[in-house]
Amino acid sequence: MPAKFDSTALLDQLQLQVKGLSSAVEEKLLHLPAQVLQLPPAQDKWSAVQCLEHLNTYSRFYLPHLATAIQLGRARQLPPVPVFKSSWLGNLFTRLMQPKPDGSLPVRMPAPKNARPVPGLDAAPVLNEFMVSQQQLLQLLEMARSTSLQQLKVPTSLNDWLKFSLGDTFRFFIAHEERHVQQALRAVGA
Repeated sequence: MPAKFDSTALLDQLQLQVKGLSSAVEEKLLHLPAQVLQLPPAQDKWSAVQCLEHLNTYSRFYLPHLATAIQLGRARQLPPVPVFKSSWLGNLFTRLMQPKPDGSLPVRMPAPKNARPVPGLDAAPVLNEFMVSQQQLLQLLEMARSTSLQQLKVPTSLNDWLKFSLGDTFRFFIAHEERHVQQALRAVGA
């Protein structure tokens, strides 16, 4: 059964989540030496900087598509909807991606090959890109208040034909960010 959300409250909550992620990275990772950020916690695990680069890969895809959808909604003068109804698939993707309150994951998902970061990344540009993308995401969430979270569609990185509503895209994209920021924090023992 699809989930229903007050649109304004949903956007408020998503903005709080993004601000929380930005604060966590700023407070717990930005001050660490590059060697710590580049060190994976185990042989088959990603380092903190790899986790953030993975998120940067998705930001490079989704942020322009989110911006395009919002611009289209404004151009078409699509009004905001008071209640956003998540599709069953969009809600499922978000639930599968979203870490549980205790930080555990509902399901492990292997990253596609094109989104697997290489080891030994330069930490400073990766961290900078992540922080800039969070500011862009906050701006997009603010802009989305003026148009329909329901009617506008955003392509997914999984497949050309699979598209989610603007609201569902924001929800699962930010759940994905929560998942990997928590992973980055665990990688450095934060």
